Amino acid sequence: MTLTNINIEVLLQRCLTQDQAAQLEVYNRYYKAMYNTALRIVKDSAEAEDVMQDSFLIAFTKLNTFKGDAPFGSWLKRIVVNNSINAYKKQVRLGEVPLDNTLYKLADEPAATPCDTSDLQVQHVMRSMDGLKENYRVALSLHLIEGYDYKEVSTILKISYANSRTTISRAKESLRKKLTAG
Repeated sequence: MTLTNINIEVLLQRCLTQDQAAQLEVYNRYYKAMYNTALRIVKDSAEAEDVMQDSFLIAFTKLNTFKGDAPFGSWLKRIVVNNSINAYKKQVRLGEVPLDNTLYKLADEPAATPCDTSDLQVQHVMRSMDGLKENYRVALSLHLIEGYDYKEVSTILKISYANSRTTISRAKESLRKKLTAG
C-alpha cells in the first residue's frame, strides 16, 4: 500500500516515529493550502514560502502536542496563520514592503471571456481587499477566506471579541465601498 492511500491519522502516527516518507506525504497533502493561507496574510511569495516551511517544521516537532480534538489540517492552519501574522508584523516593524505592492505591473492580461467573468470578479474583490487597512485586510481574510469565526479571529489577533466583530464589520463596509466605487 502506498502512502497516498493511508489516512491522515496513520500518517501522523508514523510521523511521530520520525518516518520521513510519512512526513513528506503529509507535506504533499497540505502544502498548497498552507502556502495560500500564508500568502494571503504576508502578501509576499518568498515570505509565504518561508512561513509555510517553518510552520511544517514546528508542526512536525510539536506533533506530540496534537490532541486530535480538531482535524489536523485545522491545527496546522492555526500554526501557519500565527506564523504569518508574526512574519507580517516583523515586515511592518522593519519597514519592509513586498515588491508586488510597489511595482506597477505592465503584464498583458488576456481579454475577459464569458466563462471567466467570475474569476475576474474574485480577482477584483481580492485586489480591493489588498487596498484595505492592514488590520481590516487580515481580519477579513481570516474571517471570510480562512473561515474563522469572530472568537477565533479575536484569539488569533489577540484582540477582544467585541473588537473582532467591530473590525470585521468595518472591514466589510470599507470593502463594500471600494467595490461600489471601482
